[in-house]
Amino acid sequence: MLTPDSLPALQQALAAADLDGWLLFDFQQTNPIAMGMLGLEGFISRRIFVWIPRSGVPHALGHAIEPGPWHSWPKAWGKSTYSSWRTLESSVSEMVKGKRIAMEYSAGDAVPYLDRVPAGVLEMVRAAGATSITSSGELVTRF
Repeated sequence: MLTPDSLPALQQALAAADLDGWLLFDFQQTNPIAMGMLGLEGFISRRIFVWIPRSGVPHALGHAIEPGPWHSWPKAWGKSTYSSWRTLESSVSEMVKGKRIAMEYSAGDAVPYLDRVPAGVLEMVRAAGATSITSSGELVTRF
């Protein structure tokens, strides 16, 4: 689980993999990997993203109508909200533009247990400016 104590080891792994960060995504708890990493409580009915950078503090993005699940999110870490599609896209772009990122993606669905990010979300993240999206498989195995 992502905590202030586990963050340094995760960031070392990102650096070793030559990644700028790990972008966690979930929609209605369809990504058990993201939910396990985040430890959020309660039902989430809208998209969420969490950017875990190679250095610095993580940043969460959730819908404005659902603040409840974030009550245990560390106050020192960033958190913002969106309420429109345009705000969602621009916020994701701020997280990933020009960066090499990991997501729960498996090329060709080779590992279906890992392949949790819909193709449309991958398209949105690419359009937001991510320079590459790699599988988070090694990170998932380790953390």
